[in-house]
Amino acid sequence: MQIKGQLLGLPSYQPGKPIEEVKKELGLERVIKLASNENPYGASQKAKKAIQDALESLAVYPDGYAAVVREKVARFLNVRKEQLIFGNGSDEVIQFLCRALLTSESNTVTAAPTFSQYKLNATIEGAEIKEVPLIDGVHDLEGMLSAIDEKTKMVWVCNPNNPTGTYVGEDRFLQFLKQVPKDVLVVSDEAYVEYVDAVDYPDTIPLLEQYPNLVVLRTFSKAYGLASLRIGYGVANEQFIRSLDPVRPPFNNTNLAHVAASAAIDDQAFIMSCAEKNRLEMAKFVAFCERNGLSYFPSQTNFLLVDFKRKGNDVFDFLLRQGIIVRSGEALGYPSYARITIGTAEENEHLFSALEKLLQSSVATVN
Repeated sequence: MQIKGQLLGLPSYQPGKPIEEVKKELGLERVIKLASNENPYGASQKAKKAIQDALESLAVYPDGYAAVVREKVARFLNVRKEQLIFGNGSDEVIQFLCRALLTSESNTVTAAPTFSQYKLNATIEGAEIKEVPLIDGVHDLEGMLSAIDEKTKMVWVCNPNNPTGTYVGEDRFLQFLKQVPKDVLVVSDEAYVEYVDAVDYPDTIPLLEQYPNLVVLRTFSKAYGLASLRIGYGVANEQFIRSLDPVRPPFNNTNLAHVAASAAIDDQAFIMSCAEKNRLEMAKFVAFCERNGLSYFPSQTNFLLVDFKRKGNDVFDFLLRQGIIVRSGEALGYPSYARITIGTAEENEHLFSALEKLLQSSVATVN
């Protein structure tokens, strides 16, 4: 059997190392995972109760239209229900978009480095990927505009960006949106939007009425703490969503995901509490970096990308032996960096202690 040529040698997505595996491998009793930007405070109690209440219906297929959560999200965002498409995480919506729009005769424009799933899914569809380097960790929107040609079908703006945590402000995004050709889709991926406190962050949802070539992606995996249930969504022009929906598999979300997300979106007090705790702990991490002369990208997310002037894999290995799982920057386009999720106050104290040991260690620095 012969698979598509573009799949040969294509790397699989590498998630953060599982906690139980690290405990077993290194003989550790306690391991903190700060690698995958999960919410360290978990999920809303309302979401947990909704899951418990739904356990008796496990033998029944979920609602393929996601009617209940669709109604909740539409009301929350003040959009029409027909403007929404739900995926098994927003990753699956990215897959939908690539499958629907990209072919071997087309190209897509993205930043570099950014979220890996844009490039991966575009490659699977055989499309050309035109990567435009970040400037100081931020999307070069002018460079991305210049990269658009007659074969461009889609442009990706990860905002805030993963792995840098930086963001594109409202004025720049609006100018960009005005100049993108109307037949080119602009995807604003806002997985970390609940953590943003920048006053000039673009409010994209109202822009959907004016720009039918705009799609906004959101997820319940980060601030909502429902990563294991895999539910995210796209918001766009109603006609575009109708055209996109046939690529969505039937029953692509579980009933547990539907009820949990529906309850979670009603508990905005929990989301605001998590965001506030994240800001306080982020400030502590930034202060730690300043005290120790560590460079970092200013972040509007729940993670910080830090330059340790050492190989990212060495930082990963050192911290792993201290019982802390982080993400090496070597796989993210920043070889001397590590991307570290903002944990709880207790987790961060343990992290800072481990980092002090790292900085005093003989782990070789790089120029």
